[in-house]
Amino acid sequence: MAATPLATTDRFYAKKVTKIVFAATVANKNSPTRSEINAGKELSGQCSEVNGFNTTSNLIDTPDYGSDFTGKIPGDVQAADSSLKFYQDRATADIRTLLPRGTTGYILIMWGGDVPTQLMDVFPVTVSSVSKTIPDNAAADMTVSFAITSEPAEDVTIPA
Repeated sequence: MAATPLATTDRFYAKKVTKIVFAATVANKNSPTRSEINAGKELSGQCSEVNGFNTTSNLIDTPDYGSDFTGKIPGDVQAADSSLKFYQDRATADIRTLLPRGTTGYILIMWGGDVPTQLMDVFPVTVSSVSKTIPDNAAADMTVSFAITSEPAEDVTIPA
């Protein structure tokens, strides 16, 4: 008997679907409410690049004298260095008014869009820096870097 095949996925272009929201307050990161999400700011339309916002696990070697094979076990979990890149506004009415250095809150990433019953990740954050650039032959932008301050809530159901 053959193994059951994995169901076919509905593939999508993430840039046009994924929603990124900054919420100043979330009472429970494992179940943000619809009112907390709606009170946030949707950042996707001004965001040009997303870096990090994922977790990794360090692996710990587990050698023993009974074998020449060294096994591994999962170790500490940590969040990657994370940032969002935004365009600058000539009048400076841009992301720096919402997210200056030291701002705390939550970045909610709704991978398949803001669709109730689908899944999102919730990252507790503090803005660590806002770096402005003057790129050659490109729109002026800035990178908002975030410290992930505690374990993210992953695969949380988006409320109705």
